Amino acid sequence: MTTELRVLRPSEWNEWFECLELAFGGVAEPPEQRELYEQLTEHERSIGIWDGDDVVATAGAFSFRVAVPGGALVPAAAITMVSVASTHRRRGLLTSMMRRQLDDIRALGEPIAILTASEPAIYGRFGYGTASQQMSMTIEKDRVRLTVPPGTDEVRLRRAKPDEAMAACEGVYEQLVPGRPGTPVHAPGWERKPMVDPVSSRQGASAQQCVLAERDGEIVGYVTYCIKPEWEPSGPNGTVSVNDLGALDPAAYAALWRFVFEIDLMKTVEARNRPVDDAVLHLVSDVRRCNIRVRDSLHVRLVELGAALEARTYRGPVDVVFEVEDAFCPWNAGRWRLTADAKGAASCRRTDDAADLALSVRELGSAYLGGESLSSLGLAGRVRELRAGALAEASSAFSSDTAPWLPRGF
Repeated sequence: MTTELRVLRPSEWNEWFECLELAFGGVAEPPEQRELYEQLTEHERSIGIWDGDDVVATAGAFSFRVAVPGGALVPAAAITMVSVASTHRRRGLLTSMMRRQLDDIRALGEPIAILTASEPAIYGRFGYGTASQQMSMTIEKDRVRLTVPPGTDEVRLRRAKPDEAMAACEGVYEQLVPGRPGTPVHAPGWERKPMVDPVSSRQGASAQQCVLAERDGEIVGYVTYCIKPEWEPSGPNGTVSVNDLGALDPAAYAALWRFVFEIDLMKTVEARNRPVDDAVLHLVSDVRRCNIRVRDSLHVRLVELGAALEARTYRGPVDVVFEVEDAFCPWNAGRWRLTADAKGAASCRRTDDAADLALSVRELGSAYLGGESLSSLGLAGRVRELRAGALAEASSAFSSDTAPWLPRGF
């Protein structure tokens, strides 16, 4: 029987989502999560492959705007819910969905696509490059102290019910977005996602808790966290897990971290998703006791190369010609001249001039947010320098003062 690739109908969502769940191990999402995902699904941007009456592959996209170096918010397709049934491997189903999605994204005029990968090796062949990292920490609280900046004691902290604090937390989050490349601005409804807290997912921990930081009556920061009490014969051995923490100034930031460190009966502080340049690394007394781990996070695909490179700013003047390989989106292939002035404003146009650097669109995606160095990619043989000095020039221009970060998944 032949398969059919088409847009998801709203009445088919349950079957479509069950296909996704089965591909990820067959464990059903908690009802609260499932209900929210159904509400957030953009059906017109969700596709599937049917074999007769059975859904055998899924893929979706959310309509986001993402911060890029310079603070601009660039339209982006956030690719999500990608799966292929194990009974239908090696038939080109994933490739056909990736092809359909990128064609649709281009037609919508979105210059980039983003995703997080269950396995990072999957998406490189479709032109996605790893563009940001996330840091996790397991901190031995009794071996680490914090040194806080002046003004920390002036910040007022107060507890709030997570659902009632939702708007306040989102207000802080939105103010932080332009300063952190890779951070998305979400469509209405997404503010509920960090607050979904099903009992079945807590693994013995408490319900999510929230503390707000205030100064002069204004909310300047927040932290959401949960607590898992444990006891040993020698005493308490609990863990506090930081889910989300953001603040508008150093004093508020330090006040929230200090609060987390001082929660009674806790031996360990965990944070599973922080930026790799998190300021807390400069507050702790012993970074070795923070047990830091780093892994890939956001993957970026330039869909319209010229528009994407013009949407961000650059660290300084640059004039470089790229010879770009892009077999999956051939409209990007060929030579492009990127120029930027001293203020970072850019132009990227096709050219017949001699190339200075040769690379694939995947490397440009990795470097796009300023978190991956073109020079480092060059040392790995993934960027070839054709004009002496061009690699250092381009690498410096693409860099960012702030490491890119995806604070919330999608």
